[in-house]
Amino acid sequence: MQRFPIARLGALALLYALMGCSKPSGDLRALAKGQMAALTPVAHPEAAPPTPFKDGRGVSHTLAEFKGKVTIVNLWANWCAPCKAEIPSLAALAKAEAGQPLAIVEISVGKGADETAGAAFIARNPPLTFYTDTAYAFAYALKPPAQDMPTTVIFDKHGIERARLAGGADWSGADARTVVAALLAAP
Repeated sequence: MQRFPIARLGALALLYALMGCSKPSGDLRALAKGQMAALTPVAHPEAAPPTPFKDGRGVSHTLAEFKGKVTIVNLWANWCAPCKAEIPSLAALAKAEAGQPLAIVEISVGKGADETAGAAFIARNPPLTFYTDTAYAFAYALKPPAQDMPTTVIFDKHGIERARLAGGADWSGADARTVVAALLAAP
């Protein structure tokens, strides 16, 4: 009589695992290969910081606006060659995943002429939108703070950080699309 509840618990645990209800961070570890080899799942997931950043018109935004979408935040600067090399692949990912609950948020940390040139560069890479944070406040609000350029931070649909990738990557390829698909499929 005591075995039935334990057997039922075991069956429920197996069903839970089979349906893919495990934490996305565990799934992402297995997906860190190829162009995503430098992807580092977050050991202790944290909510996105409420730190504001601005769009090209000077309007303030926070990541809370993107809740309900897998959000890929790319911290970059116009003076950073690997950053600029990576951005067209993020634009290609955005185009390929159009219609999905996915947001790609490019936050430039350039100042002055770099900020102006950065806005022009993003305009040449539709459908991306130019965002800026010249004080590095968003980068420093992350736990731990982002230190390298480019740094890409991936948040799930609930606004929880799931992974980071420091350095450039090809976001238009199958490896990146697999990571995005895993997060889009997660509850």
